[in-house]
Amino acid sequence: MKQKPQLVSEGDFHQLGVQFDGDLLNIAVYAPDAMAVSILFFMPNTEEFVSGVEIEHRTGKVFHCKIKGVKTNWLYSFKAIQKDEVKGKIINDKLLMDPYAKSLNRSIIWNEALYQDNSPFWLPKAHLTAQPFDWQNTSKPNIPKSKTILYETHVKGFTQQFEQIPSEIRGKYLGLAEPATIHHMKTLGITSVQLMPVFSFMSEPRLEELGLTNYWGYNPVNFFAPDFRYANSDAVLEFKTMVRELHKAGIEVILDVVFNHTAEGNKNGPVISFKGLCEAEFYLRDEDAYSFEYANYSGCGNTVNPDSDFGFRIILDALRYWLEDMQVDGFRFDLAATLGRNGERFNRRAALFRAMAQDPIIGKAKLIAEPWDIGPEGYQLGNFPEQWLECNDKYRDCIRQFWRGDKGLVPEVATRMLGSRDIFKKGKRSQVSSVNYVAYHDGYTLQDIVSFEERHNLANLENNRDGHGANYSKNYGTEGPSNEPCLIELREKQKRNFISTLFLSQGVPHLLAGDEMGRSQKGNNNAYCQDNELSWLNWELDQRQSKFLSFVQYVIRIRSEFPVLQHCVLADDGFEYHEQHHHVAWLKPDGTEKQVNDWQDPDNQCLGLIVADDDKQYQLMFILNASEHFKVYQLPSAKLRTRLLDTSLTTNLAPTEYMSTEYTQEGHSLSLWKLDYV
Repeated sequence: MKQKPQLVSEGDFHQLGVQFDGDLLNIAVYAPDAMAVSILFFMPNTEEFVSGVEIEHRTGKVFHCKIKGVKTNWLYSFKAIQKDEVKGKIINDKLLMDPYAKSLNRSIIWNEALYQDNSPFWLPKAHLTAQPFDWQNTSKPNIPKSKTILYETHVKGFTQQFEQIPSEIRGKYLGLAEPATIHHMKTLGITSVQLMPVFSFMSEPRLEELGLTNYWGYNPVNFFAPDFRYANSDAVLEFKTMVRELHKAGIEVILDVVFNHTAEGNKNGPVISFKGLCEAEFYLRDEDAYSFEYANYSGCGNTVNPDSDFGFRIILDALRYWLEDMQVDGFRFDLAATLGRNGERFNRRAALFRAMAQDPIIGKAKLIAEPWDIGPEGYQLGNFPEQWLECNDKYRDCIRQFWRGDKGLVPEVATRMLGSRDIFKKGKRSQVSSVNYVAYHDGYTLQDIVSFEERHNLANLENNRDGHGANYSKNYGTEGPSNEPCLIELREKQKRNFISTLFLSQGVPHLLAGDEMGRSQKGNNNAYCQDNELSWLNWELDQRQSKFLSFVQYVIRIRSEFPVLQHCVLADDGFEYHEQHHHVAWLKPDGTEKQVNDWQDPDNQCLGLIVADDDKQYQLMFILNASEHFKVYQLPSAKLRTRLLDTSLTTNLAPTEYMSTEYTQEGHSLSLWKLDYV
């Protein structure tokens, strides 16, 4: 005879979710839309139904109770009964995932037939307990923002084709914990891995029907449980192992998190979790107060309401859980403008932002905003609270346009390289607020920026209509790959220009994994549904790719060696920096300083810059030449001039002493110099 759980007491309604209190199980479910809520138990291996208990007690919007007779290895789901008040009939009598589930027994895969039949075998079930874990006295690296170098990657794509790690953990959390993987990151010089979404997610039904999948994972069904796709047996245990091993190596773990929408889609989408418990409160409606349509500020069918009681609470609870229990170091928030919405309007002083700043756990974490969504007033770059970092797409667009040869950009390039003070000027914000990048997961890879001018997204089965239209890229005469040596070398030089500019700029640099090895997506600038070799990193490098990897490693070492490259504060006049005896000067080719009128030449494509660290009695000098022609620069007087790099050179990565007072900067290239005065 099967063991039957029994109701013991009303339990505690304060802590949402399901957790054991000794031998008793406390249950608290936020379900204002429900008439009745039950918890159902299933066998761990077969998902065979065991028994169910109606949660009889209710305090406000929370159903709660405490029960006995539950085995710790059972799985569970909820069932909530709703009633259509207009038609008087029962609706949404489906199994529901616990929004607070910390671990699921499998990934969720859309199946139309099982869903319509209300099959108990469609929805993954939640575990009641977690396995103990030994953190082995590791601690978080706590990398200062000024020294942070972000490295964006995908858990599966990073190691799926990496033959130096065991085949059974390629594409898994444990693959990122392997010595070979960590060795690559350490020798590259990055400080912080930014993982694309690991929340449990479901591919859109439309993609399943097309035979595609949501590879990126920006479609969550739960904010706590790591996705089982990247695990072999225990997603929580294996995720923690990954974090522990990365922390041992001094590498932070930043999660790309999606709190702006869920996989439940629009009003016709599937009922998975929130729709069956708190739909009316959790999802924003459109501007018509009498409408039953969802607001769609995410572009994915629905928008989470962070200003609601439940939205506010679950986001904060999830952040604390990942920071404390899972020991991650911070978050990059997808479509983060949604988090600051009070209904339709964005508010940089929104309650959620204030609560995060004041929270003793969340307030210490790295918080990175993708500072927009597609709703009203959706573009909010520069408007997030002062402790936040923000992904700076203006930096990306300006640097791409400058190096492809667009004119009239020198003043903006100067501003972008020195921290985009025109954007981050509110409150006490500094250049460290700017996350600088030239390539992100959603767009061209670095290799494709210099190889394609048109998007090639036919494999996404959207008739090439998806993805960015304005890529500011250039193919230099041939669309796509080429065997022509001169063209290949020009593209390689432009890649060196992009990487050098990125890591010599003020702010937090962001590197897309694979760009250091010349990874291409064959011109696809929206490979969100390509779970194949197009998206996975290729670790079999040819001579050209290995050479470029060495260059990227070298440039990152230079950035790490000179603190003056990491943080300064711009004065109000816009032309000088003053902090700890750091300052800058802008140079003309004749060696004199630029005056205000010198910035107005629309045909100028050259920029000279000196950043000084007087405490250490040296200066760094940059010369950028985006034109097709060489430019001769007069070098400042110094006891010793050392050329640290020149992107026009293909072989020499070592510092080189230079005696002449003139330097010829080739077209499409930049150089970096150290000027010593003692």
